[in-house]
Amino acid sequence: MAQYGKLDYWEERYTRDPEPFDWYQRWAGLKDTLLEYVQPSNTILMLGGGNSRLSEEMYEEGFHNINNIDIAMTVVKQMQEKYRDKPGMTYAQMDGRSMELPDANFNTVIDKACLDAVLCGEGSTHNAQKILTEVSRVLQPNGVYICISHGQPSYRLTYLQRPEFGWTVKTYTVQKPMMGMTASLSADDKDNVHYIYVCVKGEVAKGD
Repeated sequence: MAQYGKLDYWEERYTRDPEPFDWYQRWAGLKDTLLEYVQPSNTILMLGGGNSRLSEEMYEEGFHNINNIDIAMTVVKQMQEKYRDKPGMTYAQMDGRSMELPDANFNTVIDKACLDAVLCGEGSTHNAQKILTEVSRVLQPNGVYICISHGQPSYRLTYLQRPEFGWTVKTYTVQKPMMGMTASLSADDKDNVHYIYVCVKGEVAKGD
């Protein structure tokens, strides 16, 4: 099992291979769902963005307030250099478990495979809880957390559906891209879809 939960793994990986890399999906596969919840004027936090092209592809479509954070300084420096000519696209080294960011600061937090990576590591349940608590804290009262994952609802909703986060979770699916386009974090990932968990703050849970 690759050490996706360990900082050393990511620092070494980004040093060895600085080419852009996307887990699961790119913007083209996500936009139909995400555009229901994210507007170009929104203040966006990209959690564990790595060297994904998602922020760049969103920027090209008019999203010009994207704050990218990653725990690996190697990739943060690479991305700061790569996108230095894009005003409003920032990169900072930060641990999602304790973000140096103000409360209620973002309309939207987008997480593509970050929670999944944390769940591969030691102390996964505790670390996932810390990250999700921080996400809830930095979101505005009506903000939205969008988590793109290979994890089925039976494995992810136990982490996401906690009353203290103050959000309602909606589950969407998106077809996996053709092989070779993007990669998966999990060898036993047999499903034909990826999951998009949309956690909307400030909505009262409605009975189904």
